Amino acid sequence: MIVAWNKKTLNRTTPTLQAVVNPMLRRGSPIHDASIAALRRLGCDYVRYAFWFPYPHLSVAELRAPEQNQTYWDFQHMDPLVEDFMAASEGRPVVWSFSTAPQWLYTTPQPVAHPEDPDQVMWHYSQGRELHDLQALADYYARLVSWYTQGGFTDELGKFHSSGHHYQMRYFEVFNEVDGEHEPTPQQYVEQYDAIVEAVRKVVPDMRFVALALSYPEGGAHMFEYFLDPKNHKPGIPIDYISFHVYADPTADQTLDHWQFTFFGRANEFLAATRYILRIRDRLSPTTKVMINEAGSILSGDMFQGEPNHVEKPIPPAYWNLSGALYAYLYIELAQLGADTVGESQLVGFPSQFPSVSMIDWTNGKPNARLTVLELMKTNLGPGDDLAETEMHNNGIPADTDAIAAQAFIAGSQRKLVLINQRNREIVVELPKECAGATLQMIGGTSPDPVSQSVGDVRVRLLPFSVSIVTLKD
Repeated sequence: MIVAWNKKTLNRTTPTLQAVVNPMLRRGSPIHDASIAALRRLGCDYVRYAFWFPYPHLSVAELRAPEQNQTYWDFQHMDPLVEDFMAASEGRPVVWSFSTAPQWLYTTPQPVAHPEDPDQVMWHYSQGRELHDLQALADYYARLVSWYTQGGFTDELGKFHSSGHHYQMRYFEVFNEVDGEHEPTPQQYVEQYDAIVEAVRKVVPDMRFVALALSYPEGGAHMFEYFLDPKNHKPGIPIDYISFHVYADPTADQTLDHWQFTFFGRANEFLAATRYILRIRDRLSPTTKVMINEAGSILSGDMFQGEPNHVEKPIPPAYWNLSGALYAYLYIELAQLGADTVGESQLVGFPSQFPSVSMIDWTNGKPNARLTVLELMKTNLGPGDDLAETEMHNNGIPADTDAIAAQAFIAGSQRKLVLINQRNREIVVELPKECAGATLQMIGGTSPDPVSQSVGDVRVRLLPFSVSIVTLKD
């Protein structure tokens, strides 16, 4: 391994995460306090807080259409989630994704009924492709933002509803994974985006907006081309951020030994697509920033969690370390490409809500390796650091060092090195000679806990699926 410490570029990429509302984040949940404490301890900027449809009472503030003499605004379930999240964020910038619009705004063959129990999962709430009232959609989001930023709002019948909330909301994402939810055409999405932006800016004039949140960016060239072209928007509509997602998703017949190749292969496919998307961005709207605000892995069983008689399969402990290593790899690669955020997904999952995506053990509230790896990365590097040119080679060691990803960086006056073992076995790596006497922090094997050691001989043994930070002596 060779590091050219004098050949460097500025890092602009924030390591962060996504949290998705679900019953485990509600007050009274057995892991509520531990989850909120973990979020506070991480202290990340630009956390994406997603109010998403599987629990309609937790994500939609107006579940029934207004009538001639009555409206049905109800924030009793959403407010505690917002209050706890804002307290944990302690004034840091947050990306709000009230991604699920009221279902009654869409045309469906039959009305879509929702469960009365706020903790009951409903995987088919989001239906229909035809939006039948664009202005009502825009007004819904303007009122929702006003509730949380202006102390309340005036409803469809002219009645004022007081909230007492005056939060600073500065980043607002318009919908989630539109390539899979309601599936608007590029023209329809831009029309809806523009209407929502116009309405929300009347409430918070300096709001910044995040768009698209595509689940499969590899298939989204037509959406990026249309959305990023300012000519397709109303005059004055900002194109502040685009967002898109990546998950490694092995097939059901694969084992851990297959996953070590599938996960990083999927990452490399995504990185190739990201380079293409950035070229579109640079050509059409070069000032638009990029958020990768869902990055992680999903095991195949999670995709069938809504099926009758679904049985959860045990998740091997090493999976969490592999998924943490995947996040670290995506971060260092996306930092080289200049992404603005890389958000690991997600704070809390549990059976019925993507358990393999969780960063918290839903049985005891303890962090798994996905969370501790993010914490290790966030503590050691971030925007404002310099990325130094790093080259891997084997120096005669009989080991496949192509399985090791490395990135050197300079944080203030400290020189550091990230090492990621992409394989399910120990691998010996020879570090640059200047690393003699350095300190190494490592999370690997099947443990979420970091271990520290001194680097004497510059040959170090990396645990399976490990993420390590080497801090050189001054």
